[in-house]
Amino acid sequence: MANNSSEIIIPSSLLPGDGRFGSGPSKVRPEAVEELAKVSKTYLGTSHRQPTVKDMVGRLRGGLKDLFSIPEGYEVVLGNGGATYFWDIATFGLIEKKSQHLSFGEFSSKFAAASKNAPFLDEPEIIVSEPGTRPAIRVNPGVDLYALTHNETSTGVSMEIIRPKGAGGMVAVDATSAAGGLRVDPSQFDVYYFAPQKVFASDGGLWVALMSPAALERVARIAESKRWIPASFDLTISIENSRLNQTYNTPALATIFLFVQQLEWMLDNGGLEFSASRCDQSSKFLYDWAERTEYTTPYVVDPADRSHVVGTIDFTDEVDAALVAKVLRSNGVLDVEPYRKLGRNQLRVAMFPAIEPSDVEALTKCVDYVVAQIAK
Repeated sequence: MANNSSEIIIPSSLLPGDGRFGSGPSKVRPEAVEELAKVSKTYLGTSHRQPTVKDMVGRLRGGLKDLFSIPEGYEVVLGNGGATYFWDIATFGLIEKKSQHLSFGEFSSKFAAASKNAPFLDEPEIIVSEPGTRPAIRVNPGVDLYALTHNETSTGVSMEIIRPKGAGGMVAVDATSAAGGLRVDPSQFDVYYFAPQKVFASDGGLWVALMSPAALERVARIAESKRWIPASFDLTISIENSRLNQTYNTPALATIFLFVQQLEWMLDNGGLEFSASRCDQSSKFLYDWAERTEYTTPYVVDPADRSHVVGTIDFTDEVDAALVAKVLRSNGVLDVEPYRKLGRNQLRVAMFPAIEPSDVEALTKCVDYVVAQIAK
């Protein structure tokens, strides 16, 4: 083993053009930052109730309608707080009595916990599978909301979103690390919610929900039931403000601007199919490498469940993945450490559309180089 791994220098010919591979906050395209700098005196630091910002929110809402080809009657609703905040919002404003949750990682378990702790709801059904796998929905006529996760960011497991046959309840999907990077059919969900610090190459602190007519009606019905809902969690307020192209309270203007820059870049280049295809290409580089390399294996055993936006790669015991990540970081290749609570000897690699597929390929070559140097 190398005496001083901190002295390992990766040749510049191997390094990716951009070394950011974090699963959130994710790589922000430099072009978007340059555009933000251009409007620093006309957009940043201005009122979010005036046309300058409201027009930007309008571009965001309209662009998302186009990107996801959402059907007539669906609405784009947004508010402050991020997807974590939305779990509490959904607990107050989307579940009538009983929910069912598929729990297969750190983030999918959190909405289940919020529902379980709500004193005004019935005990939820929580269907659990081991990390690295995913469970299946069990149709229950007593369930009025099925809570799914399109991509489990902590483990790199994704699932196809399909409305369960014979289910009378709504389908709500946590899509934070999936939206815009994985294909989805809007007819298969009632609520598809996410935050912009992953695929949409912006900062956090904002949530967006694509809501069906059934979801909008559910929100109104719960509001009429006189259930107490804090104003900042009240979806009726969020819906009313979104229709005015604004948020209930002051948003982070830079976040919205960067969100729009990434969204319109995706639309200009071919929309959801363009961005999903980039993720497909990146994931092929990563998983093909992991399968042919003697010291690595994809953590997710079933290829059908392997995420194309967040890849998790296990290392054999002979190779210390944490040491590899440390050396990569010292060479400007950032944020490939595993999810901390998973506790595995692995790397986790984001493959969002803003990340060049060729950079993912370069990352694999850097890992091979570092492992060879450490072994000397």
